[in-house]
Amino acid sequence: MGNENKGALADTKMANFCPNCGHPVSSMDKFCKNCGTRLNTENTPLRQPGAGQIPQGQIDSGSGPVRDAVPVQDAVPQPGFSDRVNHPEILAALCKNRKASKLSMFFIVPLPLIGFVLYAMITGEMETAEALRTGAIVSLVFLVFAVYSFIKNRTENSYEAVVTDKRTRRRADKSTDSRGNRSDSIEYDYITIAKTTDGKTKKIVETDHGVVWAYHNLQVGDRFRYHPQFAFPYELYDKTKADGLYCPACGTKNPLTADRCRKCKVPLLR
Repeated sequence: MGNENKGALADTKMANFCPNCGHPVSSMDKFCKNCGTRLNTENTPLRQPGAGQIPQGQIDSGSGPVRDAVPVQDAVPQPGFSDRVNHPEILAALCKNRKASKLSMFFIVPLPLIGFVLYAMITGEMETAEALRTGAIVSLVFLVFAVYSFIKNRTENSYEAVVTDKRTRRRADKSTDSRGNRSDSIEYDYITIAKTTDGKTKKIVETDHGVVWAYHNLQVGDRFRYHPQFAFPYELYDKTKADGLYCPACGTKNPLTADRCRKCKVPLLR
């Protein structure tokens, strides 16, 4: 028994620990199971017990540019960009969302065509040929929009920037109802302007018809990263200024102290 205890104690002393959170990891792990940090046992020394919290600053990721460490104090994320961008659970959730989106579009695109044909057959108020033509045009518009959205999401790049200005733009929207009556309504564009690290100007325009995320969550002077693949794409550098942590997979708002999304349980960008 004595020899077994000594062997167990020796194994514990030789154990590896995550350089970010100190959680025990094995030499076979590629990511920390607790915080999602990528492990590089060949080039990056692993932290041993009692080494203390990683100080705020810079660490080498082992591949690519230097990134910021994100220490956590009192369960609230301190200033810094998250290392969880490539967390396997987040990537798996995004892949699942893309598959679900493609499947839904497979059923949505032909709906206008089917609907117009059924309308013509049931009511008799439209010729079948006209119903086929109108339905095909609307379905084609749906298809073009779906393809455009898919290509845009695949080709859009991430960037880091600082908000330099915010403004609203008032405009009149003229519309005509089914009876031919015209009406005017006032709508607003919400514009957020940012300067990227490579000197480019980004103009983020949101409207009343969509989700106004950038304008409501980014303030002038805020440093942020844009992740086009995420449901909520804006990650603040100083998350203590945020009113919550948004899930990268489903966009649900969570408390700043949360580690995982309360809805889909995916790790949050801490």
